[in-house]
Amino acid sequence: MSGWSHRHVLDLAAFSLDDYATVLELAQRFRALPTSGARKLPALQGRLVTTFFFEPSTRTRSSFELAAKRLSADVQSFSPSSSSLSKGESLLDTVRTYVAMGADLLVVRHRCTGVPAALARDLEASGARVAVLNGGDGLHSHPSQGLLDLFTLARHFAPERPGPEALRGRRIVIVGDVLHSRVARSNLWALTACGADVVLCGPSTLLPEAFVDFVAAPPPGQARDPVAQRGRITVERSLEVALPGADAVMTLRLQKERMHQHLLTSLEAYHRRYGLTHQRLERCGQAVRVLHPGPVNRGVEMGGALLDDPEICLVDEQVTNGIPVRMALLYLLAAAEGPAG
Repeated sequence: MSGWSHRHVLDLAAFSLDDYATVLELAQRFRALPTSGARKLPALQGRLVTTFFFEPSTRTRSSFELAAKRLSADVQSFSPSSSSLSKGESLLDTVRTYVAMGADLLVVRHRCTGVPAALARDLEASGARVAVLNGGDGLHSHPSQGLLDLFTLARHFAPERPGPEALRGRRIVIVGDVLHSRVARSNLWALTACGADVVLCGPSTLLPEAFVDFVAAPPPGQARDPVAQRGRITVERSLEVALPGADAVMTLRLQKERMHQHLLTSLEAYHRRYGLTHQRLERCGQAVRVLHPGPVNRGVEMGGALLDDPEICLVDEQVTNGIPVRMALLYLLAAAEGPAG
């Protein structure tokens, strides 16, 4: 599509409002396609999408692979345990092997921050015509999750025209372990770009006060912020203070290993202070929807009754929306690389 300038998708900090509008518009088109009968589009026919996942994943990996197949791409899955990495081969050399086999688009998830970006730089330096899409790296970024969360909220607020403007002036509360969440970081870039005000809520051990300035300047290596005016970020320690006036609430997965790092006293205590329930959501003062990137720890981030309530909980909708959003990203990156061949 015209106006798309990204060769890779590594971090939403580099996205302009037009970029968000392009992804949401295309995702809405793909979302509207029939869910039965012939589902495939020929858009990526002749392309090879390779998924490199060095961390466990159900939703992200499966939806990327489904997205690629629905666009008629060939899909190749990399398995670290059975690769030559176990023989000492470097990650870059392994990836180059797959590029030499004809991979056009690489989806990379890694536990270390910066790996997808480093691969993109090294492959560009070698002259390889391949696009890299960050499937989640360390504590840094998870751009496709941030985009599908944005799309889910936009569809809720403006079902007919789910564009960036649907978020303008909205109060979105994000609850939980922001410090260790790449999902939260991507959502902060996306939501504030679209004019939403974000309230972060959690204990000081999992939510440093410094997050109020998270989008105040572009990250290192990026010359400028492509968004002229962003929504603001505030931090609240009390959920009872954060919830009134909220238009939507997102809660984050609590990694249980944080207890061993003495960042939490107990899961029960966390749920009492920050767990979402029907009763607690009444403090919002209006009907709100709840999001969670998954997987959910029942009885920790939210109660089981709330998770199973389709009138409030959008978790299944997020999973559904992951496919058209990732279709949009693959389509745009393939188009930027030019015709197959």
